[in-house]
Amino acid sequence: MTDTETALLARCRAIPVSTWSDALDQFDAWGLAQGLTLQSGSGRVCGFAVTARQIPGRLHEFEKAEFAVGRLVSASAPGKVLMVDVGGQPISTMGGLAAYGAKQLGVEAVVIDGACRDVDEIRKTGLWLASRWVAPTTGKGRLRLMPIGVPVTIGGITVQQDDLVVGDESGIIVVPRALLDEALPRAEALVAADQAVEARMLAGETFAAAGVATGYLTPKG
Repeated sequence: MTDTETALLARCRAIPVSTWSDALDQFDAWGLAQGLTLQSGSGRVCGFAVTARQIPGRLHEFEKAEFAVGRLVSASAPGKVLMVDVGGQPISTMGGLAAYGAKQLGVEAVVIDGACRDVDEIRKTGLWLASRWVAPTTGKGRLRLMPIGVPVTIGGITVQQDDLVVGDESGIIVVPRALLDEALPRAEALVAADQAVEARMLAGETFAAAGVATGYLTPKG
């Protein structure tokens, strides 16, 4: 990553998913990925999307080599979030060894609209990973990896290569890269507003009083 991208991600990482959601509301944009559960890791992650699609099928429908999990893992890099579209099917894209490989390469996080397995092993790696399912069913012979970098659908959201992805315990949000320059200052302003309310509450004001004083809450007429 360039120094500019590193600095940009540092600013974006400081903003919770809930605040990003509020910022996108100001643009009438929806970016929350639905139905995904954090299976491993903790805290907030933030990175640019690396998009991948795996076509699901029945056992033996594809050659095992078409699973290509090694190619998928090799797309991992610092500052990147692997976004894998499996069409929501309960077929495992990644187990413990693949997760370890992604972690070795410094990937920020992995998000799978499908399944992972070997969750106990994945957790030992410390990898931040969210998926729709946990399932022991292997992707070998059942999944075909398509070219990396194509648009995908994750949790009902269209994700383009290099979109911003932010995840924490509240959820996962995708900010279109084309909107990021406008959305980031809006999100930072919302964080500042939250901090102003908190400062007043720490000084002894009630939530209602602090909210009205800062304009965070609209006073009753």
